[in-house]
Amino acid sequence: MTPARPASLWFDQLPDRVPLDPLDGDAQADVVVVGAGLTGLWTAYYLLEADPSLDVLVVEAEVAGFGASGRNGGWCSALLPVSGDQLARTHGHDAAAAMRAAMRDTVVEVGGVAAAEQIDCGFAFGGTVTLARNAPQLERVALDVATDARWGDESHLLDAPGVAEHVRAAGVVGGSYTPDCARIQPARLVRGLLDVVLARGARVVEGTRALRLSPRAVVTDHGIVRARWVVRATEAWSAHLPGSRRDVAPVYSHMIATEPLPPEVWAEIGLARAQTFTDARHLIVYGQRTTDDRLAFGGRGAPYHLGSSILPAYDRVGSTAAHLERELVDLFPVLERAEITHHWGGPLGVHRDWQPSVGLDPETGIGWAGGYVGDGVALTNLAGRTLADLVTGADSPLVRLPWVDHVSPAWEPEPLRWAGITATRRASVWADRTENRTGRSSRVSGLLSHVLGH
Repeated sequence: MTPARPASLWFDQLPDRVPLDPLDGDAQADVVVVGAGLTGLWTAYYLLEADPSLDVLVVEAEVAGFGASGRNGGWCSALLPVSGDQLARTHGHDAAAAMRAAMRDTVVEVGGVAAAEQIDCGFAFGGTVTLARNAPQLERVALDVATDARWGDESHLLDAPGVAEHVRAAGVVGGSYTPDCARIQPARLVRGLLDVVLARGARVVEGTRALRLSPRAVVTDHGIVRARWVVRATEAWSAHLPGSRRDVAPVYSHMIATEPLPPEVWAEIGLARAQTFTDARHLIVYGQRTTDDRLAFGGRGAPYHLGSSILPAYDRVGSTAAHLERELVDLFPVLERAEITHHWGGPLGVHRDWQPSVGLDPETGIGWAGGYVGDGVALTNLAGRTLADLVTGADSPLVRLPWVDHVSPAWEPEPLRWAGITATRRASVWADRTENRTGRSSRVSGLLSHVLGH
């Protein structure tokens, strides 16, 4: 059977290609990487950069980039799902500062590799604007800017005219700007990395589903791969692997994209330097101006599905698309008559404590990375570099970052997991509505910040 292909704008902008052959029976390799998304491809890239003699085999159930790597919002940012303050409480000040610096450097690294390898992924260092549209949101933005300053992150508090220099949205009372983010076309980054690692000698098989990861071996539906090192790079789909079912919860995010917009519409909206944008509501939204002048806009809020279920039917939900369209027009009334040409979604991986992690167990030979909570475009690169250093034994600063070998607690068994995630989503919706109506911080705002790792 031909592997599936996600129905995202990003994939629709790629030229068609013939899927790579599946695994042809049992095989051996030095390193087998399960998952040909950005984590898996960056890992293969840096492994072969460190040691070109390594035999690296990447196993993909569908096609490269099928998961979040080919569906995300196209932000390559220094964001983490946990704040520097939270990292410091867990790992100490110096470790938190090192992690923040590594994230800033990673955005530059992705752009550098894209340029060096001539990967045309629309990389544009436009930064991020965070909008505040009521008093509680502005308070949170100001607090975030102060927190950023403690960790060496460049972040600027803006009044409403200052925000308008970047983007002009309705009802804005202030906001902030950070330069540490680039707009990209994520599927083009995946396709470019795939071409590079294949040219450097990696083997990549598609349409080959991993059924079980074991010490020094991966059992697939097309044969067993034996290797010294096994790397799990399956993000949200890790919840469907034996032994990992409570490691990560698949939480859905959805996006819409407009038709290409004329210059006069962009003159009203802004984003002239390919800035990305969000606002300070609890239930996250995000957007970018695409390389072909569409506005791509996404957000959380889709329901978590009992038992960590992941199905193609969840990728497109009419009510979610309608909600996103309403929110988009609320921000930019000029788009009221713009045609929405694409709607897609997919799961992202969330650990119980919202902390991403990367690691390698030298006894079993099993490595892993994930739990990016939607901040994976940059984190996957950092993960790939770190895994390459762990596998090759390089004593680099990366292997001492605080997310290395971090073990998150397991998610609760069902239905408690469903109840907790659903309650958090509903509380976020309630808090945003309350703040919009009253202009005062919601009583559950502090609780949400604690639960969401900020």
